[in-house]
Amino acid sequence: MTATTTPVDEPDQLDPQPAPASRARRVLRRLVPAAAAALSGVLLYVSFPPRTLWWLALPAFAVLARCLHGRTWKAGLGLGYLFGLGFLLPLLVWTGVEVGPGPWLALAAVEAVFVALVGAGIAAVSRLPGYPLWAAALWIAGEAARARVPFSGFPWGKIAFGQADGLFLPLAALGGTPVLGFAVVLCGFGLYEAVRRIRDVRATGVLRRGAAAVAGLSVLVPLLGAFAARPLVSDEAEDGTATIAAIQGNVPRAGLDFNAQRRAVLDHHVRETERLAAQVKAGKVKRPDLVLWPENSSDIDPFTNPDARQEIENAVKAIGVPLSVGGVVESEDGKLFNEQILWDPEKGPTDTYDKRQIQPFGEYIPLRDVIGVFSSDVDMVRQDFSRGSEPGVFTMAGTKVGLATCYEAAFDWAVRDTVTHGAQIISVPSNNATFDRSEMTYQQLAMSRVRAVEHSRAVAVPVTSGVSAVIMPDGTVKAKTEWFTADSLVEEVPLRSSRTPATHLGALPEGVLVLIALGGLGWAAASARARRDAGE
Repeated sequence: MTATTTPVDEPDQLDPQPAPASRARRVLRRLVPAAAAALSGVLLYVSFPPRTLWWLALPAFAVLARCLHGRTWKAGLGLGYLFGLGFLLPLLVWTGVEVGPGPWLALAAVEAVFVALVGAGIAAVSRLPGYPLWAAALWIAGEAARARVPFSGFPWGKIAFGQADGLFLPLAALGGTPVLGFAVVLCGFGLYEAVRRIRDVRATGVLRRGAAAVAGLSVLVPLLGAFAARPLVSDEAEDGTATIAAIQGNVPRAGLDFNAQRRAVLDHHVRETERLAAQVKAGKVKRPDLVLWPENSSDIDPFTNPDARQEIENAVKAIGVPLSVGGVVESEDGKLFNEQILWDPEKGPTDTYDKRQIQPFGEYIPLRDVIGVFSSDVDMVRQDFSRGSEPGVFTMAGTKVGLATCYEAAFDWAVRDTVTHGAQIISVPSNNATFDRSEMTYQQLAMSRVRAVEHSRAVAVPVTSGVSAVIMPDGTVKAKTEWFTADSLVEEVPLRSSRTPATHLGALPEGVLVLIALGGLGWAAASARARRDAGE
């Protein structure tokens, strides 16, 4: 008789598969912070001009704080990069208007790396007491780096430039764009910290007074500081007034072929200036003391082209006052300069200013041989522009006019040193014809409004095709033009010679904030080592 055995169920040798619900939760735990980081970056973009929703920067940074708090630095790196892309991709879309998406996507991708590094740093300091302080200082440190590297930096998108309509704006006069941006970021992170502390109290019934005080001060100090700084903002005419004219001659058509229309563009600015002269002669408009033309208003070199020179002479004699012409000039040794030329109705050209902060990939091609392997677009810039070396301050009918040409308005030093060299008003001659009807012109106009408050100077923004403007020292726009319309703005502005604390301090506030950021990172690293040692 054969013995039989009852089979016994053996345990499954394979690992049990996780339930679908568990897998979904894990995916959501990863996707939700990523989506929140990217969307908060978009929210920050929406706070920028041409919209006047400056206050949206606060919830944008509050959501970012929530995404980064308690994370590892590696997670902070990734979430910071997503935040940077959400912000910079839409903000910089104008860079691809005429050349396609390649340069736009590359620029946004590279600039977002700086935001990613800031995100890693914020995650690292998020467990420290006073989290909002360290986080805001790190953000400004990231902006400082972006404004310097690579290729002399690209500070477009500094938080301060989105606050031209905001209540924090007076802080620009106190400590420049770094202090203004720091206050906004600190307040946003403080809002998150306040909400977190309220939730902790509800959950535990315990109020941590020190932590609650830090959260409250992170919100209140920037707000109170902005109100305290309001007396620094003034439209008082300390040195009398000047009547200025900003000419917008317009261009035949927008786009990269703007440069192929050089004579037409010059003719347009001559014609608009002569039209203004006729209105002055008829008594319809007050005679200006000085006239400002945009960047690239004469891309034909008037020093080597007698016809262009005569055209400018005709315009200057018609209006009868000094005129600043934006020209492209080749020196005797073959160097090309983006130059402002002071043209006197009696003496002709008497002074020049060569743009110092020239635009990479627009006015010169860095690493031309390397980049040329990947793109033939570098050939569109056939000859690189050279940099000027001296600040530009023209004396025009007794008024000292500081010059910051177009792209230079984004750089703190390039505007400040015109004021420290005596400028009573500032001119930002610009050319945006290559960017069509994009948001670029509004973003740049907001920069000039912040600069007006930062240095307490009236600012004129003569632009080839719009939007030209005259800005008062308190940042308000006194007059502006329409898109692609030949027009002239004639306005009386106050002349000022006093200096704001921001002008006096220069880069010092930024340097202090960078040191604070480095101190926070050092403390975070020491705390992490202590935790590891305690675990061992």
